[in-house]
Amino acid sequence: MAQADGVPLPDAAPSRVSKLVLLGSGSVGKSSLVLRYVKGDFKSVLPTVGCAFFTKVVAVGNVALKLEIWDTAGQEKYHSVCHLYFRGAQVAMLVYDVTRKESFLRAQQWLEDLEKELQPGEIVVALVGNKTDLEEKRQVTLQEGKEFAESRGLLFMETSARLNHQVSEIFSAVAQELLQRDMARLGSSPLGNSGAMRLNQAPTRRTKCCSH
Repeated sequence: MAQADGVPLPDAAPSRVSKLVLLGSGSVGKSSLVLRYVKGDFKSVLPTVGCAFFTKVVAVGNVALKLEIWDTAGQEKYHSVCHLYFRGAQVAMLVYDVTRKESFLRAQQWLEDLEKELQPGEIVVALVGNKTDLEEKRQVTLQEGKEFAESRGLLFMETSARLNHQVSEIFSAVAQELLQRDMARLGSSPLGNSGAMRLNQAPTRRTKCCSH
């Protein structure tokens, strides 16, 4: 029997592959989040050059979803190159460091870039505030992140790659939202009888590409 994240799946379980891209300033912890999620490890890493690539299978109900995770460089000199990784992405995580206000503002700029490149409803976007273990240095409050995400229809969660706080949860949330959008279009549910809760209901108003 197949397994995803330690959860047994039927041998004939449906599966799909989706591209997930991480965007954000340098040193906000994008690579640390991916390494914690994919390998269960945390360590100091050198800045990403260009892009790093990982894969992970996540279980959503009775569906095995393979995430192809593209960890992009945050340095400004790679900004134009990172736009190439938008192509074909079904999920984007906009990561900022809660101890650096400018990284929060930069995440908002990445959102604007996504909206220029992609059509409404084309991609699931999550805003992720990382490094909550550095609470005494916090410059961006939980409420600020939450209010911005709500105003733009984004998923939102704060994480700590160092403490492994809500790392798997944010990846699971975007996977669940992605499959639920797909199944809504097909008129069925990806959750089977798992009883998993949908975290975000689609709004009745039309919003920009990164809403749900």
